[in-house]
Amino acid sequence: MDKTLEIRKVGLLPNKKRTRVDDRDGIIHNVKEALDEYRETLAKLRQKHGSEANKRDCWRPDIEAVMRLRKEGKLVNMRKQLGPILGVEVGDEFRNRAELIVVGLHHNFRRGIEYMKKDGKILATSIVNSGRYANHVGSPDILIYSGEGGNPRVECKKPKDQTLERGNLALKNSMEVRTHVRVIRAVKHFEVGTRAKKRSFTTYVYDGLYKVEHFWQERGEFDKLVFKSLLKRIPRQPIITWEKVSEQSKKPMMSKDIVCKNDISEGKETMPIRVVNAIDSESHPAFNYTRYVIYPNFFKATKQRGCDCLHGCLECKSCPCVMNTGGGFSYNNTITDRKSLIYDCGTMCKSSSCKNRICQRGIQFKLEVFRTKSKGWGVRSRSYIPRGSFICEYVGEILQEKEVKQRRGSDEYFFWTKGKFVDHAFRDASQHVSFPMLPNFFGDGFVIDATQHGNVGRFVNHSSPNLTAQSVLYDHDDVRIPHMMLFAKKSIPPNQELTYDYSSRVGKIAP
Repeated sequence: MDKTLEIRKVGLLPNKKRTRVDDRDGIIHNVKEALDEYRETLAKLRQKHGSEANKRDCWRPDIEAVMRLRKEGKLVNMRKQLGPILGVEVGDEFRNRAELIVVGLHHNFRRGIEYMKKDGKILATSIVNSGRYANHVGSPDILIYSGEGGNPRVECKKPKDQTLERGNLALKNSMEVRTHVRVIRAVKHFEVGTRAKKRSFTTYVYDGLYKVEHFWQERGEFDKLVFKSLLKRIPRQPIITWEKVSEQSKKPMMSKDIVCKNDISEGKETMPIRVVNAIDSESHPAFNYTRYVIYPNFFKATKQRGCDCLHGCLECKSCPCVMNTGGGFSYNNTITDRKSLIYDCGTMCKSSSCKNRICQRGIQFKLEVFRTKSKGWGVRSRSYIPRGSFICEYVGEILQEKEVKQRRGSDEYFFWTKGKFVDHAFRDASQHVSFPMLPNFFGDGFVIDATQHGNVGRFVNHSSPNLTAQSVLYDHDDVRIPHMMLFAKKSIPPNQELTYDYSSRVGKIAP
């Protein structure tokens, strides 16, 4: 039985039906990565040339963005092919024609019929029902498609008879060979503008695979001969509820995500972290962005001892770093072995390329602070995050007991450890070591306050978690105040909010 499907905005909304991570999810990740790269490049081009755009009538920033990505090898599914496209699903919605090229769904900016040569014949691979020709949708499963050429709306020339070549011939051949054709439909929307007049924009929705059942020639609206193709949808594909899409297109739509700030870290992180808001006009809270924990004035760090391994630590008894971690490493590009305390190689180690330095490499994913509908600001990644990946450290001020009491009532950005991340075995064994005296941090724990000083971690919301916390030491040896590092508890698709359970203990990485 066919399954009804709502429109899904590619790269903006995660597909909630996908819960299993496999090779197919990796392909979907690549498609979304390519779209993110394109949209970011397009935004930069428009920002850079915005003042000149009106003077350059022939300039197409969407085309230039695609050409740049093609030159950099960042497009996906670049070879023309028949049938479905890996990483693209029925119902996926794209913002413009250029995005169809980015994902390999349709490879032409202007022509509505895309084709390729196979076994000596040209065959149609995809068509775009843009509304510029007199096409007719007989039912959700039937499309009567007009051939290309001779249309004054497209070519700004006098109308003329269409010829049986290129795309027209490809559709005729597809009928004879019985190959599948991808169909993309244009959908017109209206958004609220600053003026009384409504502004419209067009998106493109992948409607699935069709077969050309009939092909004929008739007189068209300009009294010229045109080719017509009757395409029928392949059964057992998800059905798009076009009636709902049509209703939505008549209603005002909210504008897309507005970029409030290109980089909230102001260059302090290895990757920029932008701030977007599609909900309201609220600005993000003001705070001082820092990558480093702020310790109390009385705290004097004791240097962590290092090793002499020149080409990265070896898992042998002679390496003190290995001994610190209990005889083996917890990392293999991602965290693989959860412990109550992990020792990263620190500044005293001779090798700077050791695999035991995951947390010190900084943020490696395209994180984004965004406005949620009900929880204020949140964090998400614009790229796929594999299970066990390091996300960020929770950074802020380490508070004394009296300071915590003074700041009660403004603890929205508090990270309470309460002994959940302290390695008691390490702590007890270290009692004979002469550490600087610390005040009572509520027994075994301490508090990190990111209200005034913090990083992107301060925006991670409390919810059913896809992140887990891990205590890590690398720049000092005091096991009583480890760094609080956030890792992916499971694989996380692009644009899914990153969340953490602030009442949880150290958890396991999902198998």
